[in-house]
Amino acid sequence: EVQLVESGGGLVQAGGSLRLSCAASGFTFDDYAIGWFRQAPGKEREGVSCISSSDGSTYYADSVKGRFTISSDNAKNTVYLQMNSLKPEVTAVYYCAAAGPLFYGVGVCISFNVLSIYEYDYWGQGTQVTVSS
Repeated sequence: EVQLVESGGGLVQAGGSLRLSCAASGFTFDDYAIGWFRQAPGKEREGVSCISSSDGSTYYADSVKGRFTISSDNAKNTVYLQMNSLKPEVTAVYYCAAAGPLFYGVGVCISFNVLSIYEYDYWGQGTQVTVSS
């Protein structure tokens, strides 16, 4: 059974930091790209970032470049999203998702539309991130 379990959300003041975790199980971690998405109340779910553990490729939405960093621990089948300099407008439920299996070789996270929800096959339950002003 495929499982993606997010954790690390919470309430933080503007300017603060949070690190989200996504623990994956039930599939071959290296064959999948893991994406982070977020959904604010009344808004559509939007892509934030992507990472492939097979080649280390990453991708970021323009809105988070320079403030968010995605990484993976292959030994733990876990992907992290480090979020710094947080602003109230990033308040949302954050989801991780898995796309695959993918066999692009190199450049996995630039080889498909990584910020599209339709590219992902499995989803976690989400973790709430609230940034207060």
